[in-house]
Amino acid sequence: MRRDSIFYQLFQQSPQLLFDLLENPPANAPSYRFDSVAVKEPKFEIDGVFLPPESETPGVVYFCEVQFQKDEQLYERLFGELFLYFYRNRNRFDDWQAVVIYPSRSVEQTQTHPYRALLTSEQMHRVYLDELGEIAQLPLGVALMVLTTLQEERAVVEARNLLARSQQELPPQPSRAIIEMLTTIMVYKFAQLSRAEVEAMLGIRLQETRVYQEAKEDEAKLLILRQLTRRVGEVPEAAKEQINSLSLTQLEALAEALLDFSNLSDLEIWLAEQNP
Repeated sequence: MRRDSIFYQLFQQSPQLLFDLLENPPANAPSYRFDSVAVKEPKFEIDGVFLPPESETPGVVYFCEVQFQKDEQLYERLFGELFLYFYRNRNRFDDWQAVVIYPSRSVEQTQTHPYRALLTSEQMHRVYLDELGEIAQLPLGVALMVLTTLQEERAVVEARNLLARSQQELPPQPSRAIIEMLTTIMVYKFAQLSRAEVEAMLGIRLQETRVYQEAKEDEAKLLILRQLTRRVGEVPEAAKEQINSLSLTQLEALAEALLDFSNLSDLEIWLAEQNP
């Protein structure tokens, strides 16, 4: 189960979730945008960056790391990446904050002495999900994060409770957002189950949620690209971009049509016909 990717999906849907973990969130927390960024020279990929509104310059940038496995060089990498990114964007930001989310203290890097000043500063926030309290007493968004750490049997019980809470405590639109995020977690957690089994387990119609539709599209794109590579060779980036823009119906049509492809031009002709 790739918990980091689940968390980043949750943050994309609701950046506010990060600030629900902090004791003193910024006043403009709802205006932040979640993103991933690349830092060149050397090349770093920072998966979790929360950017303030562009209208607020300079602003405070938040870095987030979700760490569910022990990494004895986590802080070396985290501070190296964030300082380089902050240096290259100094004109836009006047401060930074960093948040590391752990399932428990046992997963944290052992040797932290070289970073003791940074780790105890007001700019650094270490969140241990197993210390946040009973899941039933937590805000819904925070409870979803804790849900990722639970064993399967308890996760099913708590997921049902969270579904009931969302319907009782929230208006329809926010409740649907919680259901989609919860569904994302359970689909990843129970990857060995069929769609019907997950639906029965949660008591919701998973295929009607946007998360499930997006997951189906992503799976279809990956499968089609693998099949195309076998039939016509390496697919150019321009063609990949066109395929990524196709609807689920178009992807299903392409999956059928590619069985007759013999070279790359067959794919290019088919894609051109989708946008006459």
